[in-house]
Amino acid sequence: MSTLVVRRLLVDMQAPIARHWCGGDAFRTAFFNALSMSFPVGEQFFIDAVRSGFKALPEEQQAQFATEVQGFVGQEATHRRLHALYNEHLDSAGLVNDWEPRARARLGALEGFDIRHWLGITAANEHFTAIFADWMLRHPEWLGEEDARLRTLWLWHSAEESEHRSTAFDLYRAVGGNEAWRKRWFRRVSLIFVGDMLRQTVANLRRDGTLWKLSTWKNAGVFLFARHGLVTSIFRPWLDYLRADFHPSRHDDSASRRWLEANSAVYTQVGT
Repeated sequence: MSTLVVRRLLVDMQAPIARHWCGGDAFRTAFFNALSMSFPVGEQFFIDAVRSGFKALPEEQQAQFATEVQGFVGQEATHRRLHALYNEHLDSAGLVNDWEPRARARLGALEGFDIRHWLGITAANEHFTAIFADWMLRHPEWLGEEDARLRTLWLWHSAEESEHRSTAFDLYRAVGGNEAWRKRWFRRVSLIFVGDMLRQTVANLRRDGTLWKLSTWKNAGVFLFARHGLVTSIFRPWLDYLRADFHPSRHDDSASRRWLEANSAVYTQVGT
């Protein structure tokens, strides 16, 4: 089991956020803003799923997971809080979070489902965030240099997502989740996540007034499909989840460890 450290990020989330904070690029800014919009409701669901999965374990197994689950909940709760502050700036700028109410309705429909389904959905989403996080840590240039605070926020978040990438997956297996449903939920989550991501990004661009600019979509093509672009880089790691022998720990987390070691001045450990 992993020992997960809960950290308090030393950034000022009260300061204003520039319209195109991400390297002056409208598409990348809209994309990262959209992703932030999904976090508060999504991370609360992940917390609830992991807590419930932990409680469903036999008492003798709970001891194996107790410390890791506590760390997972602490990290995700901190992410949720900071992205809620981030999203308040987006609200003030006139952006509308259409993703959150769709997600709330969809997740609300899962009330009463077997906890293995909750954990299967959480493990699938955590794979998405882990491979995105690793890519972000290896290519931080996509975040630009204009807003050091948001650059730090995204890289810190990425480092912790990589750290706890195995928690929901291991709990899913521990409570008896099977391979067929693990892969089935991953396919469903992939379609839903990508669809929601695109819808919110387009909505952000429309409200920003940059949806129909040719430069927006030229930049989008580079960001997504360049040699070190998002889709180009994460497609193969995304597919790994469908392997019979897959486990999140098989993916290299050295970028996360390097960032946390090199940037210890921007956070403090909770409880120390």
